[in-house]
Amino acid sequence: MFNISRNTLRFRPLSRHAFRLIHESNKGCESNARGTIKFFNTLLKNPSGLFGGYSQFANQFSVKMSEVAVKDFVLPNEQPVVPLECVTAFENLTANEKAYAHHLSKASWYGGLIVLIQTSVESGSLFSILHQVFSQESVDDLKKQALENGLSEDEFQAVLVFTCGVYANMGNYKGFGDSKIIPNITADKLENFLIASKAFQSNADLVKVWNRIKNLIYDLSPKKCHLGLGDKGTTTYFSSNCTSEDADIVNRYFKSIQMEGYNNRVIKTEANGVAHYEIRLASVETGPMAGITRDPESFEGHQFSVTRGDYSPLLKLVVEELQKAKKFAANDIEAAMLTEYINSFTTGSLNDHKNGSRHWVKNKGPVIETYIGFIETYRDPAGMRGEFEGFVAVVNKVMSAKFGVLVAGAENFLPLLPWASTFETDKYLKPDFTSLDVLTFSGSGIPAGINIPNYGEIRQDEGFKNVSLGNVIPASYKDPNIFFISEADKQLLIRHNTESFELQVGLHELLGHGSGKLFRKNPDGSYNFDMDSVKASLDSGEELSWYEEGETYDSKFSTISSSYEECRAECVGLYLSLNDDVLKIFGHEGEKAQDIIYVNWLSLLLNGSTRAMEFYNPKTQSWMQAHSQARYVILQVLLEAGQGLVNVAKVIGSDGKDDLLLSLDRSKISTVGKEALGIFLRKLQVYKSTGNVEAARAMYAKYSEVSSTGPYPFAEWRAMILEKKQPRKIFVQSNTRLEGETVKLVEYGSSVSGMIQSWNERYETSSLVHQALEELWVKDEPFFV
Repeated sequence: MFNISRNTLRFRPLSRHAFRLIHESNKGCESNARGTIKFFNTLLKNPSGLFGGYSQFANQFSVKMSEVAVKDFVLPNEQPVVPLECVTAFENLTANEKAYAHHLSKASWYGGLIVLIQTSVESGSLFSILHQVFSQESVDDLKKQALENGLSEDEFQAVLVFTCGVYANMGNYKGFGDSKIIPNITADKLENFLIASKAFQSNADLVKVWNRIKNLIYDLSPKKCHLGLGDKGTTTYFSSNCTSEDADIVNRYFKSIQMEGYNNRVIKTEANGVAHYEIRLASVETGPMAGITRDPESFEGHQFSVTRGDYSPLLKLVVEELQKAKKFAANDIEAAMLTEYINSFTTGSLNDHKNGSRHWVKNKGPVIETYIGFIETYRDPAGMRGEFEGFVAVVNKVMSAKFGVLVAGAENFLPLLPWASTFETDKYLKPDFTSLDVLTFSGSGIPAGINIPNYGEIRQDEGFKNVSLGNVIPASYKDPNIFFISEADKQLLIRHNTESFELQVGLHELLGHGSGKLFRKNPDGSYNFDMDSVKASLDSGEELSWYEEGETYDSKFSTISSSYEECRAECVGLYLSLNDDVLKIFGHEGEKAQDIIYVNWLSLLLNGSTRAMEFYNPKTQSWMQAHSQARYVILQVLLEAGQGLVNVAKVIGSDGKDDLLLSLDRSKISTVGKEALGIFLRKLQVYKSTGNVEAARAMYAKYSEVSSTGPYPFAEWRAMILEKKQPRKIFVQSNTRLEGETVKLVEYGSSVSGMIQSWNERYETSSLVHQALEELWVKDEPFFV
């Protein structure tokens, strides 16, 4: 997938900037959570500002931290907010299409709330508190009240920004990067603001909700700084007592029963020294069901059971809206697709969702494009469980025509990739590839492009779809701040970034994710490849292997699966962007085409060399964002190629301070760059096709290393890079409103107030939402707090 800010391509999230709280002594210290809150209260009250005057109380709490690290956990008051414009596309729809889009949007927004539960145990309750406070009073009224009660203008703005951050990321961890978001205001002042609101004054239960999560909100103890498993972070995909060893055991159990992890979570308990793993499926219904649930059974000395009913109250709301949308389906395929989704969310059957996806792939060229479910696995530490998302979008016919030409020529472009034809699918299944204007996108963030479904057997044997989210790209590039390149390169980047990005999205999604073959052993003992032909196409030292029954790419490549695949797709995009025929499809010829190539390569390397550092955790020496790791790896490959192709050097900036400068020799891109990238890309594909995860891990780890020595000590440069870190833009999305039998589009201002108002008006049954979130807290609390 392609996630945005050219920092993104959906490629999707890992990041986690660990803010270090290192207790040198327990003397005089409170519990981690309370001590952290007290520390921040003192820090934020300091007259010299958020980060000034630290030394006078540092010794009291025996805490060490850097100013850069502290900044990484608060959103700035100048947080950019931009509108996701779709009014023209919406107004061109028929009444029936608008009704279809309306109910699908409602289903997506209800389902998106599941991400709160998937992010952190406190996120659902935090959302509920903020939503009730801002729904019952206007921002202006709350501001007047806050100022009267002692908050400053900046402190009230910090409350608004934090609220927008929770809404945009669907939780208190960043959707792109996975690092925690804390309020840029002291805990006591935030508490006073909340308690004075009408919502709290009229509902005593909200005080109880606040009291149980306030320590969690400000907790920056090592495990709470970022998402992860075991001692590397926090997650709700696994209960809090699980480690990576537990994830491996569950993975082996899944393989033994041929089960996938997209729509479930893992709850571990122990009795009499025996671990019991409950695999909890997402569904409206609860209780046993033949073919779906499994009674307790022994596996490797542990007990396993498969239950259902996770996220039930929220999925119930999703299903109700899908049933309404079905009445407005444009054809039988869309109706059948929605029927399967309804069945899947009702019963917990992943196979039903796969069948719905099959109908979705067959539904070529719809006016309203939509997909919904547990889709992307980026944020599961084990790389198997899907985060819920739903999108509704309208086809952009002009840009879609260009993608259509690219699809038509795909069979001519695939042979240009640097691997033998034996590593390519036997028959290329031409997908639908459209450019869409997003009406609704629910989840932890909005990508720029998508290649789905992610189910391997459907993608390889039946097909897939590519979509480019056209109105996301220009919105993401408004008012760019660009560092670490020359002024001439900066101007080129500003001029061509959108066009080059559209090119990269198209190639990344269609020919990146859409290329290559997985070698599999079939249930009857046969193989889906010719063994002799494949052996002949392997280089010396490369071994022939394959995926056994019950194995998938995600289950086999596990923790590196997302980043590895995004790296492969990014490489394909760079590699094929050098082709004249590809460039002509997008209207680029002559000198402009050369500029587009240069900007495409330069932009990706800029992200890989500098912006990627935001998403690397030096404490655990691990990457926390799939796409950022992928781009850093590509940078390392091209730096290794040498010959002056690319260079990153420490220089003195115009302000007299240390700076970095990235340079790329455009004359060597098509020679040195193409050769080095081609060799690396071939290895990526061979290891993926053969399921050779050992070789893949070794190679990927080598290029993923962030060194503090040598000619490119990015570990040393990281602090300097983060000083110029820019916040990701928050998108304000429109709502649809049913007035009688007419569906209206409601737009909002591009401000934090506009963002909050859009969420105030998003749910017609807010009480059901808050009730559902409370039910899920009660259910989850014993296993995650």
